[in-house]
Amino acid sequence: MIYTIPHYPVELIDVLALADGSRVTIRPTLPQDLDLQRAFFRSLSRQARYRRFMTSLEELPATVADGFASIDYHSHLALLAEVFEAGSERMIGEARYVVASGDPVACEFAIAVADAWQGAGIARALLDRLERQAAARGIRRMMADTLVSNRPMLAFAARAGYAVAERAEDRELARLEKTLPLANKADRQAAAGGGRAIET
Repeated sequence: MIYTIPHYPVELIDVLALADGSRVTIRPTLPQDLDLQRAFFRSLSRQARYRRFMTSLEELPATVADGFASIDYHSHLALLAEVFEAGSERMIGEARYVVASGDPVACEFAIAVADAWQGAGIARALLDRLERQAAARGIRRMMADTLVSNRPMLAFAARAGYAVAERAEDRELARLEKTLPLANKADRQAAAGGGRAIET
């Protein structure tokens, strides 16, 4: 199958050195990373899976998987964190934004980190990169819904500068929102690009 990719943002590929000496690669997700995504979904604890996807299913639903593969790196950007073990990739975190319907300067975001890797700074590294790229694309507001019971996410979002408010229409959910700073000209130019095709 051939996926046409408008612009794969290679500038977002990075290696994160953790305090314990571990090295984590952060890179934009490719459509053919679905097997990694499915394995990541299965690896999450039931609680972590429910907090991120609001489902207790043990397999990534097909409709969600299809949405994860539809990436244009502009209106939908996904980043993953991975480690290499015995020559194989293992996904340990992911973050993505999707531009809100009807509002080109706002986006919805989501983030998840494997249970064993939480608290190591991976979530903040993913979110920082997601915010910078969103701002470079002209997005001004990032938003997300999370469970009111998800105290770790609420605390994380507050530390990252997000306002937290209850959803009046659903008291089990909290709304997270942050206004992004205007990107400088160099960042905006770096976010623009050409195109290529990747065959899998």
